[in-house]
Amino acid sequence: MSEKKQRRKLTRRQFFKQAANGAVAFSFFSAGLNFSYTQRALIENQAELKNTAGKDLRIIDMARVSTCSICLNHLPADKAFEIIAAAGYKKVDVHEKVHLQIFEDLCDPDALKVAAEKHGLKIANLSTYAGGGLFGRKMMYAFHNWKVPHPERFTSCGFSSDDPQEQKTELEQVKRTIDLASFLGARSIRVFPGNDEPGTIDRIVPWFKRAAEYAAEKKVYMAFENEASGISGTPKLCVELAEKVNSPYFGILYEPGNLMHDTGTDYKAALKTMIKHVVHCHFKDCKRVGQGYEMQHFGQGAIDFPWIVEQLNAAGYKGDFALEYELHSPEPEIGVKKFRDDFMALFDQVINK
Repeated sequence: MSEKKQRRKLTRRQFFKQAANGAVAFSFFSAGLNFSYTQRALIENQAELKNTAGKDLRIIDMARVSTCSICLNHLPADKAFEIIAAAGYKKVDVHEKVHLQIFEDLCDPDALKVAAEKHGLKIANLSTYAGGGLFGRKMMYAFHNWKVPHPERFTSCGFSSDDPQEQKTELEQVKRTIDLASFLGARSIRVFPGNDEPGTIDRIVPWFKRAAEYAAEKKVYMAFENEASGISGTPKLCVELAEKVNSPYFGILYEPGNLMHDTGTDYKAALKTMIKHVVHCHFKDCKRVGQGYEMQHFGQGAIDFPWIVEQLNAAGYKGDFALEYELHSPEPEIGVKKFRDDFMALFDQVINK
């Protein structure tokens, strides 16, 4: 069996476990908010939210629900946005690869903005790997068997590099990403540390601090996603990183599906640990299958999303909830709508459909 086919058979959790142990057969080292809105309260009138049994209704405001464009990376942004809008979404998290690039000569922000407006979409978040350099992108892209476009344009491993010049270059690329978010009206960007090993925390903190100062000027949040099994997949380390950066514009991108799938982490306990630092969310369902975990359609997995939404809102979370379709059936052109419909079905009351 070829190395590529063998990697394809790995589950997400197996992939990251093997990568952490150095067992994946390639080297990660191969390469040297200007938008404000009034948050619609999910609990507007306590008396109205009691059903006949005296229980609180489970409510979702679809004005705060986005979807990730990652599943439509095989299509240009305009076509992807058309499908997303037709599925009923009003917001989109734009993924860095086909739909977005951080370099001026590879991405036309004006065209991207026009395409979103054409289809009535608000760009909620830029799902980039800013801060991570080539290392971070290879680590994330490898799971999908993707190659990093224009790898020569990135630093080797972003803020986790031990080369000050590389770290300075990465900072400029992070600032460029923040500028893009500001121009496109996105509330947040996703960031990544490069090498996700716990020992890099003190090395990356000063650079994320500098980036956070710039992000504060632009009012753009930086969100560090729960991924894999290093810093990003360990709730206590995520909190440590957020507290050391110590900026309201730097925090955690809470992803319960990744936490369960990649490391078997209790997503409820993780949220309780990280909740004060959550600035964005990606949602996909998951459940145990045999000895591992598999991603599922909403309602078929083990994650209680109404509970999550309730906890976040009670904690004062003002961000969006981005649904991330990464299943193979049905095809994404159909799946993004099914994902939205199934997500709404989890709640007792849906507003702003």
